Amino acid sequence: MARGEWDPIHLPDLTGRRYLVTGATRGLGYFATEQLVQAGAHVILTGRNPNRLAAAHAAVERRILDVSAGGSGAGSLETLLLDMTNLGSIRAAAATVRSRGPLNGLLLNAGIVHPPRERQEIEGHELVFTTNALGHFALAGELLQVLAVMHGRMVWLGSMATYLGKFDPVDIESVDDYSPWRAYAQSKVATTVLGLEADRRLRDAGVPVSSVVAHPGYSLSGRSPGIRGVNEPSRMTRFQDAWQAPIAQSKELGARPLVRALIDPEIQGGEFWGPKRLLHGEAKAIQPALYMRDPELWARVWHYCEQATRVRWPFDKAAKARRRW
Repeated sequence: MARGEWDPIHLPDLTGRRYLVTGATRGLGYFATEQLVQAGAHVILTGRNPNRLAAAHAAVERRILDVSAGGSGAGSLETLLLDMTNLGSIRAAAATVRSRGPLNGLLLNAGIVHPPRERQEIEGHELVFTTNALGHFALAGELLQVLAVMHGRMVWLGSMATYLGKFDPVDIESVDDYSPWRAYAQSKVATTVLGLEADRRLRDAGVPVSSVVAHPGYSLSGRSPGIRGVNEPSRMTRFQDAWQAPIAQSKELGARPLVRALIDPEIQGGEFWGPKRLLHGEAKAIQPALYMRDPELWARVWHYCEQATRVRWPFDKAAKARRRW
């Protein structure tokens, strides 16, 4: 397949491949799960709310796997409780995944998009940064060896917000200067540079895992299909989001760059993918903002996350991983 040839509707056959998607009970994570399962993959659908997990599982069964209802009946899925703000939950979930076999890919999607008005902490760290960055740093480290067995790929969720401001490397968790927008932007710069630094370290250590960053553009719930228990925007949300149609897209379309970054064999580690027109459009390789191309910043954020989580990625063990299943 040539690099420019990609059909997001008819994906390559993913039969026999296993992927884990964080935050898969709604939004981008849910629609990415649908697309992967429809292509034949087995997806571990994760979330922190049991009721939402059940609703998302039922929706995929109904919309994708139920052949009698028009689905393809292609892949399969399972659910797994995973709270990205809780290191104990992350370790327990990772242990469960490791016990069930290797992974072909890890989509680090979960996150807080609408931060609280006032700064909140959980386990001693700012809530948004913990959810969007620290939790995924810990999870990726915990699952590195099962990814290496399959020469797999991890995809970090960036954001167009990273093009609209700067990153404060001193007040990383917005202790001295908090606002919802600042907390979100700080966390998304962190996930982007963690993805870039992860690929550099994986290459240097000889670990057969690639790390890619992708962002969904401006994707809105009110532009997305209504799905019982998963996406149920109000009439007012539909109305408001309809006015933004020229510059926005659905969550379903926003998931396409993430899925391509996860499964396209032509994509190389260290690349950054997003919509062609930044806010919307077909997926393409793009450049991160200039200030995020600084390896010193990558290393600084990486070190900060190591200290905050007390997680050290097992590069040496992953480099020696062999296919045991």
